[in-house]
Amino acid sequence: MDEQVTDDAAVRQRLGELRGSIDNLDAALVHLLAERFKVTRQVGQLKARGGLPPADPAREQQQIERLRALAVDAQLDPEFAEKFLTFIVTEVVRHHEQIARGEQPTDDEDRG
Repeated sequence: MDEQVTDDAAVRQRLGELRGSIDNLDAALVHLLAERFKVTRQVGQLKARGGLPPADPAREQQQIERLRALAVDAQLDPEFAEKFLTFIVTEVVRHHEQIARGEQPTDDEDRG
């Protein structure tokens, strides 16, 4: 019985360590996404000034292909990587459309 208690404690400790790592990675992802959106906001402003369309399907396809290859190299499901990038690109295009209309993107850091 004591052996089971010791094993349970070790499992709980290791689980806590792993969850701490996940929390740190989640925080890093949020910060990376924030930085990415700062850059894409600049891209949207440049496109709006230049009269370019908010979306660039050829660029988006290139990015999907590049991310799928990176996912394979990283042993991550390429379908998941594509869905993730598609989600991000959809939001970026929405922001670019808002910028083209002279609006601030709805996630603007100055809003609150």
